[in-house]
Amino acid sequence: MSENTPLLPVHVISGFLGAGKTTLLKSVLASEAFGDSAVLINEFGDVGLDDRLIGDIAEDAVLLSSGCVCCTIRGELSEALRRLLTRRQDGDIPPFKRIILETTGLADPGPIASTITADPVLRHHLRPGTNLTLVDAVNAVDSRAAHPVWEAQVAVADKLVISKTDLVEHHALTQLESLLEALNPAAQRMGREALDQPSDSLFASGPHLQRFTPGQVKDWLGPWRNPVRHDPDHLGNIRSFRLGLEGDVDWTCLGIWLSMLLNRHGSDILRVKGVLHVHGDDRPVVLHGVQHTIHPPEHVETWPAHDRHSELIFITRDIDAERVTQSLKTFMERISDHPSPRIQHA
Repeated sequence: MSENTPLLPVHVISGFLGAGKTTLLKSVLASEAFGDSAVLINEFGDVGLDDRLIGDIAEDAVLLSSGCVCCTIRGELSEALRRLLTRRQDGDIPPFKRIILETTGLADPGPIASTITADPVLRHHLRPGTNLTLVDAVNAVDSRAAHPVWEAQVAVADKLVISKTDLVEHHALTQLESLLEALNPAAQRMGREALDQPSDSLFASGPHLQRFTPGQVKDWLGPWRNPVRHDPDHLGNIRSFRLGLEGDVDWTCLGIWLSMLLNRHGSDILRVKGVLHVHGDDRPVVLHGVQHTIHPPEHVETWPAHDRHSELIFITRDIDAERVTQSLKTFMERISDHPSPRIQHA
């Protein structure tokens, strides 16, 4: 792949056991909108896909009637991705524009991004795409109580789809939506139509922002203008908070601080994303990271009108906003040559 060839996105579908990943995959594999996709299905557990749709899933890639390439994961994810890219390059399978990976119900999707960015081959061909998590409205409360990975799946999501909404009372659904907003206020929530009739926008608006308009940059950060307050005990050990930085930011200083933070506490920094006004640059700089992995920063051409405020959003485990805020303030005061911005958290 040449330097000018766009990197292929790897989109991830996660969700706890029984949340509806199979239902979504059936719709994706049958849709013409995803005919130029390669779908990787983890072999553990009952895949349960309709035999009339794809037949037996073999280790080798299977070309579906929709045009998708479908195969199972044997061994390490990095090996499966390399094999898929090799077969694409050799012409054994048709070219594809995206990879859609379905994780097992007990998997934490966070490390997938680091698998891609840390591999010397994969990072020249692939990039982390959108994390989409399905949430079972019927069993979400019990799953969260029994399995901590449920919270990790919700926290890393770019998009959340609540399934089985027709099987619960309205008040229970409202409580679940409130919990999801508290755990991951930056995630976009999608309705039932995402399962029944997925469009090519299903995985859009991930961390890759080159086509974003100025107004969409702030929309991508999520509904933080009037954050809803929640009892911390209700959230267990998960915290979500926003850091607002007034004034322009010393990019080098912030980058070093963030790298050190993720290196030391990456397993507990479930998610970080932000838009920054960098000193000496009129363009917004966009950051997106999951656990130990921070994606390469990207520039968007122009700011929204009258809004150049920097914002960083964190979703953490056992790390509160005051601790992160004080760490950043102290680091900037001692290291930065540029006057440190005023930092507030919400």
